Formats: sequence, structure tokens, C-alpha cells
Amino acid sequence: MATEWWAKALTSAVPGVHFAFRGGVESLFPNFLLVANVYEYPFSPHYLDLDGQRLHYVDEGQGPVVALLHGNPTWSYMYRRLIPVLAEQYRVIAPDHIGCGLSDKPSKYPYCLRQHRDNFLALLAHLDVKRYSLVAHDWGGAIGMAAAVTRPERLEKCVLMNTAAFPFPRLARRIAWCHAPIIGEFLVRRLNLFVLAARSMAVVRPMPLPARQALESPYDSWEHRVAIARFVEDIPMSPNHPSYQLLKEIGALLPGLRKKPMLLVWGGRDFCFDWRFLDEWRRRFPDAESHFLGEAGHYLLEDAADTAIPLITRFFFAGPEAAS
Repeated sequence: MATEWWAKALTSAVPGVHFAFRGGVESLFPNFLLVANVYEYPFSPHYLDLDGQRLHYVDEGQGPVVALLHGNPTWSYMYRRLIPVLAEQYRVIAPDHIGCGLSDKPSKYPYCLRQHRDNFLALLAHLDVKRYSLVAHDWGGAIGMAAAVTRPERLEKCVLMNTAAFPFPRLARRIAWCHAPIIGEFLVRRLNLFVLAARSMAVVRPMPLPARQALESPYDSWEHRVAIARFVEDIPMSPNHPSYQLLKEIGALLPGLRKKPMLLVWGGRDFCFDWRFLDEWRRRFPDAESHFLGEAGHYLLEDAADTAIPLITRFFFAGPEAAS
């Protein structure tokens, strides 16, 4: 009875999120706290065991496969309005990277670009996906393109949003603080500044409270923010960084994808992946269709969903379809 009372109290306190305590069974969060029904996220959970760690993913619809890859500090929730639209004609797969969303969050884990790429490839193999299209945002772009350049013939179409898959020419000063040794860990995990700052810095218009709380809910403690800190640490700012060489190799192999249909949709008021990153993508893929959304921030699917989602669906629904 006590646990039911707490569940009801928490549900009342946090609009849009339903809490349930389930003692005696393994849960997604410590103390058997489980987010059972997330605002605007009605998708059935699926899990893949990766060497003892559970990777959560959405698997909706039937047909050619489209994989949606998120960045940091988000999870598959950011695609909640795109998934059902694409699922009308496609099989939509949207994983949560290990450490993110509804996936496990181990304290000791090789949180790095190479591992996230390998996890994505393992998911494709598990689902027997031979060919796929890609939608990627933020770190999802580096992860997705890292997978794509390993087997270019498997990639059909690609949508990139506010991302990079080549060595970064700059790092926003506000992220640089979180990248700093020792203090960065404290700022990101203890003070939760990376998530809190995204409330205002990643959007032009404030997110509705239930949506913001749902987006942030997996990152509710020091333990659950480990991947957020490790993603920031994995930004390779010098050739000596462990992930720099892989990112350099990805950039060098990108020309092998030039014949793939590509759509670039860019939030123009992104403090990090600004217009210079978009220009670099245009330089590398001169035939790509591109759209600069001047009144959208880094979370462009929050600021400009009414513009971005029709652009993406038109790109996929028109012309030759991918094969599963």
C-alpha cells in the first residue's frame, strides 16, 4: 500500500509521467522506480542484451527500415512525433544508446564512439536488417555515419540534423566547461548542468512541461548521468584523443556515401552545431537537399516539428524506397 501511495504521489507531482514501484523484479531504474507511461511516447519497449547490458529500442511499423539515432543528452523520446508518421510506410527502429533513455546505465562501460557504433551494428544484425535508411541528430550523426561507412552498400537514404561526423573545427565555450577534466564531471553529473542548460540553450521556445520532464526523466541522478558525461568527454578536440582517429577515418570515408540521397535539416539557432557545420556538410555533399530553419535551435524537432517532420516524411515517401 505504501508503494502505491508513493507512485500516485509522484505521478501527481510530475505531469505526463506515470510512476510505478515494482518490488521483487529488475527495473530500469534503481529502487524499482519505473517510468511506465511517458508523455507522448506510447511505444512498446524492446530490448537487446549486449554482453549483459540491455539496449532499449522502439520497433514500430512494417516495410523498409529507417533507423533513428539520438544524441546527447536526449534519447529516442525526441523522435516521438516522427516515429508514428514514418511508421505508416516504414519499419522504424529507434534505439537508446547504452547509458541513455530506457537502456541500462552501467557505471563502468566503454562509453565511446566506437562502442556506440558497434552497438548499433549489433542491433541491425540482431534484427536481421540488411539495408536501412538513417535519421540522425547530434552524436547520432557520428554514430550512424560510423556504421554507414563500414558498409556503404547497406545505406539507402540519410537525414542529418545538427550533427557532425568529422573532426570538429570548434567547441562551443559553454560545452568546453563540461569537457574540462574533473570539473566537467562535477558540472554534468553532480549539478546536472548539461541537462539543465539544454532547457534554454537547445531550444528557442520552451518545451511544454510534460515533454521536458519526460525527456529529462532518465537522467535523474548522478548514476544515471554517466553517459551524458562520457559523451562530452568523448568529443575529440585534439589528435591525441582516443576517438579522434576514428572520427578522422569516418570523415575520410564520407565521399563513399555521396551517391546516397541525403537531406540536411538544420536548426539555425544552434549554439554548438551552427551554420559552419551545415556548410561543411554541404561542401562534402553538394547534391544534398538542405533546409536552414532560422528560428529553430539544437532541438529542432521540438522548435520546428511542424516544418521539419513534413520535410523528412516527404524525403522518404517520395521516390524509390529502401529495402529491408
